[in-house]
Amino acid sequence: MRVLITDPIADAGIERLRAAGHEVETAYDLSPAALREAVAEVHALIVRSGTELTAEVFAAAPELVIVGRAGIGVNNIDIDAATDHGVIVANAPEGNVRAAAEHTVGMTFTTARSIPQAHARLSAGEWAKGEFLGTELNDKTLGVVGLGRVGQEVAKRLGALGMEVVAFDPYISEERAAQVGAKLVGALADCLDRADVVTVHTPLTDETANMIGREQLTRLEGGYLINCARGGIVDESALAAAVEEGQLAGAAVDVFADEPVDPENPLLGVEDVIVTPHLGASTAAAQETVAVSTAEQVRAALVGEPATNALNAPSVDESSFPAVRPYIELADTMGTVAVQLFDGQIERVELTYAGDLADEDTDLVTASALTGVFAPLETEVSTVNARGVAADRGVAVTETTTRQAEDFRSLVTVTVTDGETETTVCGTLYADDDPRIVRIDGFRVDAVPGDHMLVTRNRDEPGVIGFIGSELGAAGINIAGMFNGRETIGGEALSVYTLDDAVTEELRAALEADERIIETTYISLDGANG
Repeated sequence: MRVLITDPIADAGIERLRAAGHEVETAYDLSPAALREAVAEVHALIVRSGTELTAEVFAAAPELVIVGRAGIGVNNIDIDAATDHGVIVANAPEGNVRAAAEHTVGMTFTTARSIPQAHARLSAGEWAKGEFLGTELNDKTLGVVGLGRVGQEVAKRLGALGMEVVAFDPYISEERAAQVGAKLVGALADCLDRADVVTVHTPLTDETANMIGREQLTRLEGGYLINCARGGIVDESALAAAVEEGQLAGAAVDVFADEPVDPENPLLGVEDVIVTPHLGASTAAAQETVAVSTAEQVRAALVGEPATNALNAPSVDESSFPAVRPYIELADTMGTVAVQLFDGQIERVELTYAGDLADEDTDLVTASALTGVFAPLETEVSTVNARGVAADRGVAVTETTTRQAEDFRSLVTVTVTDGETETTVCGTLYADDDPRIVRIDGFRVDAVPGDHMLVTRNRDEPGVIGFIGSELGAAGINIAGMFNGRETIGGEALSVYTLDDAVTEELRAALEADERIIETTYISLDGANG
């Protein structure tokens, strides 16, 4: 498959993809029009912060399966558009965590001791020892705004160096904060009021844009502000003014609202504001780790495995994936069979997981079942957007687990209903990798799924199966397998025929013309529903 890389990444990631047999191309500094042209037949795209992925890009990439962001931030990617087109967006949040945390610690010490300023004066031949009186961090209070992966690492490192740590993050528990030595506070103002040094580690979102401005900076009187997270979180003009006017003792900034930074940016002209050109992740180890992590997620997605850091798709822990993997395709099959058997307006899809599978994380299995349900209706449905498709159509989704699985190790049941009538299909795996449809609406059938299937409901009378076989033979359709179930002798029976070819409407009409045949349904598992 074709992989396009539009921003430079470490060679180790590229080699991983080529070793997996993929065709890898690099094309940097593409214009928007050139990018749209380049992605037309691409299956995977790897970017960093330099490539803007808009809705127009996703619309121009019908074969695209995954976008791998070699790094953390994804504000350059229209995730909603990616989801609408069924494209996975996955980042590499852990690869540069250590590098970003270490850079933050370095910037903290650098600004507290005026190291770059002293270096510049001495390099110019001036011994200005008496002009630089630094601040010791020991016994000072560190305020961490955003206690995610990087924030936690910074808290641990600076906490170990003798700083008291307070943190503001409405999306983390007090218990987790305590584990990294931080005391959680309920408001940003509280964090700023208590801190001598504030370090920022939130993503840039509508909620966090310019969250620290002139009003907030007044609460950090005489302190230091460090931003190695994302530009746009701190009001740059307000920060420059606060330092220049002596309200803050100093600041250190690695990220800017617009990058590369404008030479007229107010932060560049303030002596006590230390600036670096977005170096937080710029270590050889971090770049290699990020590249390999991104490449591995792309490789996984292209073979139908979950991306471990997918932002808009169900993911599953690597340790539990082997247990659920065989059921992903089975669930898709169950959903496809159920919806093609159902004759009504779907209002609800019910998933039941029984047996050993009930103890596993089944989010990905559910998404796969929904993909099967909606595939005949939506051209771009996938595990990425299947739940969204259900929500858009007003279809409720329920999931139930039970340890009881009849005679099976695990059982997946998919039910589609309009609130009055329903169709239920149950499936399992024999020997962990041999799929079976074991029940349809209460009929035990034990059928092997195939690309072409015919399901018949008929009276349980002698000669009916022979008649159906004769009609199929006359139409030149070979039977690969036949599976029959009945309620009672002489009652209603249900049969599943796995066939080598599609069934025409004319053949179905000929079968249903026989009074013993109640109903026939042709099911396609290859998208060629006739």
